[in-house]
Amino acid sequence: MCHFRVTHVAALEAEVLGGKMAAGAAAAHRAGALKQQNKPHKGRKQRGGAQRRAGGRVPAKTLSRRRRDLTKPDRRHQALQLRRQRKEAVLAEKRHLGSKDGPPHLVVVVPLHAGVVTHDALRLLQSDESALVHKNERAEGFVLLCPRLKLRWRFAMAPMGNLHAVLDLAKVADTLLFVLDPLDGWDSAGDYCLSCLFAQGLPSYALAVHGVTDLPQKKQADAKKKLGKAIEKRFPEAKLFPLNTEQESLLLLRHLAAQKQRHLAFRDRRAYLLAQEAEFMPSHDSDLVGTLKVSGFVRGRTLNVNSLVHIVGHGDFQMSQVDAPPDPFSLNPRVAKGQQRKGQDMDIQDDSVNGAVEMEEVIKVLMKADPRRQESLQSEVIPDPMEGEQTWPTEEELKEADESLKERRKVVKVPKGTSNYQAAWIVEDGDDGSEEEEEDNLEDEDLMEEASQVGESSEEEELVEEECETMTVAESARDDLYDEMLDEDEEQMLEKYKQERLDQMFPDEVDTPRNLPARVRFQKYRGLKSFRTSPWDPKENLPRDYARIFQFQDFSRTRKHVFRQIEKEEPEGAAVGWYVTLHICSVPSSVMESFRQGLPLVLFSLLPHEQKMSVLNFAVRRHLGNNETVKAKEELIFHCGFRRFRASPLYSQHSSADKHKLERFLRPDAALVVTVYAPITFPPASVLLFKQRSNGMHDLIATGFLLSVDPDRIIIKRLVLSGHPFKIFSKTAVVRYMFFNREDVLWFKPVELRTKWGRRGHITEPLGTHGHMKCHFDGQLKSQDTVLLNLYKRIFPKWTYDPHVPEPVPWVRNEQQLPMQEVEME
Repeated sequence: MCHFRVTHVAALEAEVLGGKMAAGAAAAHRAGALKQQNKPHKGRKQRGGAQRRAGGRVPAKTLSRRRRDLTKPDRRHQALQLRRQRKEAVLAEKRHLGSKDGPPHLVVVVPLHAGVVTHDALRLLQSDESALVHKNERAEGFVLLCPRLKLRWRFAMAPMGNLHAVLDLAKVADTLLFVLDPLDGWDSAGDYCLSCLFAQGLPSYALAVHGVTDLPQKKQADAKKKLGKAIEKRFPEAKLFPLNTEQESLLLLRHLAAQKQRHLAFRDRRAYLLAQEAEFMPSHDSDLVGTLKVSGFVRGRTLNVNSLVHIVGHGDFQMSQVDAPPDPFSLNPRVAKGQQRKGQDMDIQDDSVNGAVEMEEVIKVLMKADPRRQESLQSEVIPDPMEGEQTWPTEEELKEADESLKERRKVVKVPKGTSNYQAAWIVEDGDDGSEEEEEDNLEDEDLMEEASQVGESSEEEELVEEECETMTVAESARDDLYDEMLDEDEEQMLEKYKQERLDQMFPDEVDTPRNLPARVRFQKYRGLKSFRTSPWDPKENLPRDYARIFQFQDFSRTRKHVFRQIEKEEPEGAAVGWYVTLHICSVPSSVMESFRQGLPLVLFSLLPHEQKMSVLNFAVRRHLGNNETVKAKEELIFHCGFRRFRASPLYSQHSSADKHKLERFLRPDAALVVTVYAPITFPPASVLLFKQRSNGMHDLIATGFLLSVDPDRIIIKRLVLSGHPFKIFSKTAVVRYMFFNREDVLWFKPVELRTKWGRRGHITEPLGTHGHMKCHFDGQLKSQDTVLLNLYKRIFPKWTYDPHVPEPVPWVRNEQQLPMQEVEME
């Protein structure tokens, strides 16, 4: 009873107090609309103020994502972990390369001068007493096993003068060992080789000089300084290793094993292999095609038997089986009973020493191809000519066709009994004297007169030859040398040079033909209000070759998806470092013949879709050492990533617009886009463009990279018709020499005009019948100005893809030729 009374009194007091506060609030002053509004405070906010104000609450949107607002110690710890992971990855790569579990360290020796004696340099690398050497009989090179360092190397000698072999070996090499001359460093052929290697992509490299001790003592210091200055230009951070003694060769080997490996983008995501041994088994049907067994170490990625392989320079093929023979270059080889290792007896071995031991080992079959999962070799789509829409003409169209035929019929007097077919060949009397027949008769008479003149001149020459004696005149040897240095196609080069100069002075300008109406000559062209903004359908009027190619709905998304699968999924197959034998089906015998000649046999596995044809676009820039005129649609040799092929490209401007103007020549001062039909390759990939001379040598024309795989890239050819202002008024002018009949003026009347001095206008009306026209412009013309009319047409590349590239002629060194200036002076 007492508790209820106290609570009731407290409630009554609270009601009275709330009423007083409400009355006071109603009587308070309220600010008007003109009250001064002060700026909010812009000072520095306190750290963690937002977190304290939030009170631990997290917005709903951030609940599903990972918290990114880490504290400073957490960010520091995360960066430290990332650095450790990268460092451990680099160390693991170094330890794996050349170890017992990884492939041998592949070192390609590239001599950069004709005076370099590579045999002496290779002999010094074999001088370690504790090392085992396995020599290769087919190609120049050897395998070096060093149990003391627990490493193994394979040294391959690049054939001097064969550009394709050098580039193919550089595609799979772990390290390039450049051997320099002690006096000159490298010659012209070496400099050309370096330019090609830098453009393709340079792996890890080392520089060695052999023969410095053979120079006089006084010249050794000057030679080293000269080499140091020459190296700084090409290799700014490289160190030059002398290679004259056994100790120096051991230091070089340690440097090759410890240096950081540089990655080439086009081979990091693919498995590749350099053949150690190869065997060709002809098929039952023909000796020209058969199964090629290639043995070597797997590099790069895991090799799957169901994927396709590309033999560089020969094409794409399928595999039927992958075997695992015993490793012939193991650091701990198995020794049969009764055989013991002796110091000097085991220093140098051939590949056939352990033949008996290898025969005892059973060759294991790793995997066989599954026909259901194997990649197809289909590279083109087989078009169906009946797939398009077929429409039958209507009755109205048939009637119109009959009426047009009746109008075209001519009435000719013919004898009775003449058929319609015979009457069509009868010509009226008025048509006998046509201009074409008269011109043909005149040409025949001229030919008869020329023939009679030639006959009379030949009789006179025979009389003169009977009266005169013949003498042999000796020509100068220098003239013969000078003629050999000149190109046989000098006249063609001169003609192309003139065309290039005309195109630079008058870009895209053409003359209007007088014997043919302009509306017929340029019927495939159209006018555009603006080249940049006017629409152009990329699927309009496609050629028949576009029915043979493959196109992605979104190429960049497909590329990311393929690369993501490579990183996440671990495919089944031969792991990196395994010594395997690949059974490659339907290989021509020419592959084995080139391998027997000592050329390298290089294999790359293909990613999905990389065997299919599409339209490839390369961004290239002209090589500084070449000034030759290169016209569009001329055949060039492409080195794209791991592929090599021939094609006739188109050149277009490199811009971000949806339409790209065609370039008739490969410009030396700008980056251009080269477009060809070729197999799909996922970028990044480098590209080198070569042009073959008439003597078989290959000249480096341009270098660049793969830009995209896009058949919808619109390449527009522009034609410019020019006219001269005949009479000029305030803003109108009479223009002539652009057209030569009234109908052409009316046909091109909707197209906008422009002048070289920036005026714009349009055709108002034709004047007379000789092509004069009245034009209106946005300002008064100058008498020296030129009126222009732009016409546009989309063009497509030609299907000239050829995967077979002939071997180039060995390089010719400038030191062996006679200098051009010396010949001209003498």
